[in-house]
Amino acid sequence: MSTKDVATKLVEYCRQGQFEAAMKDLYSNDIVSVEPDGAPVKEVKGIEDVIKKGEEFNNMVEEFHGMEVSDPVVADNFFSCSMKMDVTFKGAPRSTMEEICLYQVKDGKIVREEFFFTPMPQ
Repeated sequence: MSTKDVATKLVEYCRQGQFEAAMKDLYSNDIVSVEPDGAPVKEVKGIEDVIKKGEEFNNMVEEFHGMEVSDPVVADNFFSCSMKMDVTFKGAPRSTMEEICLYQVKDGKIVREEFFFTPMPQ
């Protein structure tokens, strides 16, 4: 699968809220996931731990109100997209979370993801 194919499929999964299915289908077993400084977890390696990180994020959420995902921008073995979530985290007011997501593809699988956003105060 080409980088463009992977990017298109990932955006489709995300727009449908099927994050774990996207990980199982499109991520390498050796995926590296990087969050910005100040996020609860800075870096996670391996598909099992990345899926667990996603589950932990979902456990922090009281209610999802909506989500937008941009079309991907593809260059070489990389692609990016923006994501915007309208969410209420447990014990917090409703908020909008926006981020830039950058992905690296090798042999038809995502091998690295990095997210750029301003973390909420812990």
